Amino acid sequence: MRVLAIIPARYASTRFPAKSLAMLGRKCIIEWVWSVAKSQFDDVIVATDDERIAKVVESFGGEAMMTSSEHRCGTERCAEVARRVGDGYDIILNIQGDEPFIQREQLSEVVAQFDNPDIDIATLAAPIPPTESHDIFDPNCVKVTLSDSGRALYFSRSPIPYFRGLERDKWATHHTYYRHLGIYAFRSEVLQQITHLEATPLEVAESLEQLRWLQSGYTIGVGLTSSHSIGIDTPEDLERAEAMLNKEY
Repeated sequence: MRVLAIIPARYASTRFPAKSLAMLGRKCIIEWVWSVAKSQFDDVIVATDDERIAKVVESFGGEAMMTSSEHRCGTERCAEVARRVGDGYDIILNIQGDEPFIQREQLSEVVAQFDNPDIDIATLAAPIPPTESHDIFDPNCVKVTLSDSGRALYFSRSPIPYFRGLERDKWATHHTYYRHLGIYAFRSEVLQQITHLEATPLEVAESLEQLRWLQSGYTIGVGLTSSHSIGIDTPEDLERAEAMLNKEY
């Protein structure tokens, strides 16, 4: 399978403007993400709507493509790039531009889901350990439930499943909850199809675009990882990432 890895990166952000260009150690966040993607795939493009990001990407040897500023999400930005580069790719991989600690093994695990011909879309999840059971009840931590074959049944900001008659502090010891990690891969034709779908009631209720795909009948394969990356959404997240970087290196 031929894979095109796309890293959507926009300059504007309500909580942390220009976060893609924020320095983490000796590299900016977008370079951390690009470096991991480039070590795994030959074809990597940073999709952006801002020339400042494009210039930085080109300065460290990456390829950047300017895209429309009207896109509502990274999925639409990836779809534009995929259309412009043309046919020839089987899989389009959408790697979040604010995940500096994403790992090669995680990228491979997502792509490996397409060994099953019935999978339309792939993503990643990690078990929530009992020591982090508070995340089960955190609406900012998206949970996913899986079928026995590893397909997504549902994504929610609420704890799923709900344990009736059991005290909350015991839920994590009676069931393995999974935290959804926001990396996606699509069969090329599927990516173009889903960008034309209207928002569905489930998506609107939870504000999760992947529910639009599920409700529309697409099959989502979920790879599992034991690692949980830090997404940089706020300056406080960057401080946590710096602490992690200093600890590891």
